[in-house]
Order: sequence, then C-alpha cells, then structure tokens
Amino acid sequence: MKKVLVIMITATLFACSSDKNRSEIYKDASAPIEQRVEDLLSRMTLEEKVGQMNQFVGVEHVKANTATMAEEELKNNTANAFYPGFTEKDVEHWTEEGLIGSFLHVITLEEANYLQTLAMKSRLQIPVIFGIDAIHGNAHAPDNTVYPTNIGLACSFDLDMAYKIARQTAKEMRAMNMHWTFNPNIEVARDPRWGRVGETYGEDPYLVTLMGVETVKGYQGDLNTENDVLACIKHFVGGSQPINGTNGSPTDLSERTLREVFFPPFKAGVEAGALSLMTAHNELNAIPCHSNEWIIEDVLRGEWKFPGFVVSDWMDIEHLYDLHATAENLKEAFYQSIMAGMDMHMHGIHWNELVTELVKEGRITEKRIDESVRRILELKFRLGLFEKPFADEATTMDVRLCDEHRTTALESARNSIVLLKNEGVLPLTSSKYKRVMVTGINANDMNVLGDWSTIQKDENVTTILEGLQQIAPDTHFDFVDQGWDPRNMNPAKVAEAAARAKQTDLNIVVAGEYMMRFRWSDRTDGEDTDRSDIDLVGLQNELIQKVAASGKPTILILVNGRQLGVEWAADNLPAIIEAWAPGMYAGQAIAEILYGQVNPSAKLAVTIPRSVGQTQMIYNHKPSQYFHPYAVKPSTPLWVFGHGLSYTNYTYSDLRLSATEIAKDGKVTATVKVTNSGNRDGVEIVQLYLRDRFSSVTRPVKELKDFARVPLKAGETKELSFEITPDKLAFYDKQMNWIVEPGEFIVMLGASSADEALLKESFWVK
Repeated sequence: MKKVLVIMITATLFACSSDKNRSEIYKDASAPIEQRVEDLLSRMTLEEKVGQMNQFVGVEHVKANTATMAEEELKNNTANAFYPGFTEKDVEHWTEEGLIGSFLHVITLEEANYLQTLAMKSRLQIPVIFGIDAIHGNAHAPDNTVYPTNIGLACSFDLDMAYKIARQTAKEMRAMNMHWTFNPNIEVARDPRWGRVGETYGEDPYLVTLMGVETVKGYQGDLNTENDVLACIKHFVGGSQPINGTNGSPTDLSERTLREVFFPPFKAGVEAGALSLMTAHNELNAIPCHSNEWIIEDVLRGEWKFPGFVVSDWMDIEHLYDLHATAENLKEAFYQSIMAGMDMHMHGIHWNELVTELVKEGRITEKRIDESVRRILELKFRLGLFEKPFADEATTMDVRLCDEHRTTALESARNSIVLLKNEGVLPLTSSKYKRVMVTGINANDMNVLGDWSTIQKDENVTTILEGLQQIAPDTHFDFVDQGWDPRNMNPAKVAEAAARAKQTDLNIVVAGEYMMRFRWSDRTDGEDTDRSDIDLVGLQNELIQKVAASGKPTILILVNGRQLGVEWAADNLPAIIEAWAPGMYAGQAIAEILYGQVNPSAKLAVTIPRSVGQTQMIYNHKPSQYFHPYAVKPSTPLWVFGHGLSYTNYTYSDLRLSATEIAKDGKVTATVKVTNSGNRDGVEIVQLYLRDRFSSVTRPVKELKDFARVPLKAGETKELSFEITPDKLAFYDKQMNWIVEPGEFIVMLGASSADEALLKESFWVK
C-alpha cells in the first residue's frame, strides 16, 4: 500500500510543469468563481482530483486512537479512528502533497491552522475544508457556546431561535477555522429506541422542515462572508425509522411514505440553499443509501436540482463491502458509490489508490471525477478559503463564548424545557420548601450538555444542583450523589436517598440517560446507542419510587435525548419536567422554571409512549391504527405531540373560517382568539392541524400545518390568523400525483394534538 502511495505522490510532483507558465486565474479573487474552478481543475493531476474527494480524521485524533485502539475495533466504532500501518506523519505528508481535500475530528484552532499550513505547501496550494459535528453549537470542540440539543430546540417551536443559534454557531466555527457543519439532522424521528432522536427536530415532517430550513439559512447566510459555514442536511434517507430501532439497520419504506414523511425536509433544505448533503447509514428497500442512484441522482439532483456535493457518512462506502455485501471488495464499493452520485468519502486511506485505479482502468471516466471535484472546489472558493485559509488565534475568543451567544444559550434553554405534569406543587417557593433533597444521576453532572458535546470548562457549565443553589440561595439543598452511570448505581446510595428524603420538605430526582461521548461505551443514549426498551436504566425507577415513598412531594426532572416510558412516575408524582439536554445553562434555566422566575412554554416535538411496545406511537397516524386497542395496557401515550403545561391558563375561542367553500387553487383563513386567563404572563404555542375527511387514499387523522409562538400578558386576548393554502391540502393520490382532492377538510386549532385540546371547523373544496 505504501509503495502505491509513493508512486501516486511522485506522479503528482512531476505533473504539469507547463502550469507555471500560465496565468493562475484560480488565485485571482476578482475572477468569477466558475473561471477559477475551471482554471484550477485544468491544472490538477488525476491523483490530486481524487484526493479532493477524500476526507481524513485529524492528526491528533490519529495519534490518540493509535495509542488506545486495536484494529479490530474500527469496524463498529463510529466515533474514533486511526489508520493501521500508517501514522500521523503519513497524513501530514499526504496533506503537503495535496492528496487530502478535507478533515474532520479536528477540534482545536491550533490543529486546524497547522493542517492548513501543510496544505499551503502543496503544489497548487488548495486549502482543505474542515468539517465538524456542530449539532447544537460547536459543542464537539472545547470552549464554545453549547445550546440545547435539537430536540429541545424543536420543543420551543421557535424558528427565529433556530436561525439565531445557527448563525452564532457559524461565527464560532469560523473563529476556529471550521467551515462545514454536519447539521441539520432533518430526519423525521419515528422510533424512540433509536439513539439519535435527540439530534433531530422530532416526529413531525412540517416542524422538522421549518426548523431545518431556518438552520440552513443561519449557517450559510449568503455563503460569501467570513462568518458563513456550509450546512449539511442529513441523513438521506429513512434511517430514523429502522426496522429494529438500531442506527444503520435496514429501512423498508414505500415511496408514498418517503415522499409524504421523509423527503419534505430534504426537498425544502435544498430549496433553502443547503449545499452539502450526507447519505444515510442504512439500506433503503434493499439498496444501501450510499450506492442508491435513485435517491441521489434521480430525486436529489434530477427532481430537486441539488447543486451541491454529497458526502458519505463514516466509512459507509466501505460497508457496501464489509456489511451490506453488495460489493465484493472495496474497489467495487467505491465504484458503486461514485457511479450512484457520491462526491466525497468520509474517510480513509484506500480511496486515493483504488479510485485512481478505477479511472485508469476506464471503469470511471475522469469527467465523472471532475463533476465531483468541481462541486467541492466551488464551495471552497465561495467560503473564501483560498484568500483566508487561517483563523486568528489571538482574536478567536472574542467570538467564542461571547456575551451575546451566552445570552442566546440561556434564553433557548428556558424555551426548550417542557413541563409535562404539575399538580400544584410548582412553582416552588423557598419559604414553603426550606429543605430540599436533590439526587439522581443527572443532578450534578456535565451530561446536561447532551450528545455531540465534549468536556467543557466547569465555569462554562451550570449543573442542575448548581442552578438550584444559584436561584434559591436561602434553601438548603441536601445532595445525595448517585454518580453519573445509570448502569452501575450503588444500592446503598439509593437507600441513603430514600432515608434522607423523609427529613426534607420536598425532593427532586434528576434522572434520564447518559450521553457524554468521552465515555463512549458507557452511554445509554445518542449516536449508535440504541435500546430495546425505553425504560429508565438501572436503579433509577427504584430510586424514584423509594424517594416518593417518603410521603414528601417529589419532582422528577428528565435529562435525555429520546422519549422515556416513565409510566409509574406519570401516575404517581405531582410534577415532571422534560428538560432534554438544555446545554451550558441547563441548571439555571431549570431552576428558574422550578422557582417560577420563568414561565415554561415548550411543547413536545415527539409523542411520549408508555412503553416500547407502543412503537410506533406518533400523533399523525392513519385512522385504522387503533381500530383494535391493545389488551391489558392502554393504547394512549403518556403525553401527546404538542403537549406542554404553563403556570398560567390559556383559553381558545371563536374559531372562524373566511370561507366554507373554496376552489382547488383557493385558500381559506382561519382565525381564533387566544386568552391568557391566568394571572401570569406567558407564551403559548398555538397549533393548527388539518384532516382531509374522506380521500382516495388513507390520510393521517391530523397533520400539523401551522403554529405560532404567542406572548400573552395575564388577562390579554389576541386574535390570530392562519392562511390555509393549497400546498397544505395536497397529497399523493393513487397514481402518486400531487393533487388537492375535493371534499371536506377539518381545521383543528388549539394547545396540542389531543382532540380535547382542539377547536374544530370544516370547509369544503369544490
């Protein structure tokens, strides 16, 4: 292998000496980008072109994992990597020779600048593009603002906040010399066993679509300033409804389900300007997504006219050979993926050699390689990397963790936390509850940052215990540490909490999942951490029950990424909060809500089932889904999509439609009055659902088609209007034509997807 690479490098060194005598248009910042791309492409050797299509992990990542991992661990590990037989010195050398187009898992500015320095030594000085999983802020790297995870953001229903967080993340990334975020994840999450639910915007295609669009716009801007980064919509497609709930397992979906549920966020992402897309781990209807010409070439590029580049996910092209077995060797796997439309490979040493061979053998034309390289180079030019390949280490912290971004992190955390249940115990007062016990695995741990977070400095993270002590300094908080690991809880510590719970005025149990990546094998939630149940892990239920047995009011706070079936708690505790992973100000935001300084406003972006046996449990199901109810256990969820309580009450009245009959191309306006009938100011998330009452193919019982975040002062009434246009009525008929059918449409407006929470009126399409 090394011998082959030496030959490739030698060929590069002696290539195209005549280039020196031509005007280097590609270095002229005033020249049109198209001309710069074509000029540079004409100067590149085949080996250099193929190198632009390949991504590597950073040298620090290689060094760290070479020292701690065995080669046999590589196949199933999607967080860590190294290159057996090669060292970081080889990676550095290939960078100097212009044979690497991109890096990921580079998490410091110093390393990014260093690798870019090596790229500047290459023959053509083509800068590398650095990609990173900046999912909720650039939290995968240290010393950056950490916002709530995507599922929490989705529960805020706050599109402006989605844009703002993405915009601020882009600025912090560029301050670290990062140019490309592997986000937004716009998969529609329909299985709570799947560990990546928290990385998504929930179960509803409409909400996912709008959140994804604003996030794309926030990251990319016009993609022509130093504060813009490349967005990557992922994972295309269907991986969020795997057949057994595990990441990367097969997905079998009809074209109707794909086009109605899973395609809309991606189509809208393309229309919003997203210029990179990542294909999904899974096979789709027996064709791996990484070699699926139909989804890449026919749908993405053919139907939607996607102009950007497609990147593979972690070693998934290799999995065509060693997992899916649709290719008999790596070379065939690379061939299949490129011919299906793949542009960039994440990641590895064999790509350069084998793809070059495929071209020289005539199986892949150099013209096909040029297509991919052209797309990649265009975006490097648009990002300004040729003019500014480095970031300033002296000024980086002027942007990262700045006051403005910290303020946004706190505000978004407050808006992401869902009050699931409250039987009058909340909000708390220090005068009534002078002694409070706090316990549970997530009570005093950085796990509140959520998946895709590295360890941050203690001073930049407020744990829940710290937040309580900050917001209620006159209260005595008696902390019983249960450790961070739900799998290995100590029965003696559970017993201690049960005993001390009797001596308090109130008890708080902070339970949930463990998500931090630096303890990859100990996690219970997150990427590649899928579960066969959705119960609380370990002794957590026992802890909750024994603390509640004290007879003192007991509050449950959940910190997690997926839905958890906390049925006993829902039936027996007076108050439950779903905090998700609120980020760096988790403790402050949660404590402010507990003590009434902030009125909770978030609503669930997913349905929460009672147990894993209710999978699939979604609000927008078909009419026959519960024709026969479950025996023994209820068929209803614990909490419905759109549910969320407040410390005030909201009353809906006077739902009116502007017309009772419209043409197929017409529209109708729905108006409703919403009153804050309580005694506290608040924000209500008003939700509009539609149902096509009778149709030629079965349609969901209701579908979210609009919503609004409405601030209301105590006693205030506002009249809201929602425009219902043909695109909100259309669906695919028997022949898969996108049409509006005549007939009755039911408009439902209210506080959640629960029937009892909705006002209803009908209109007819003629």
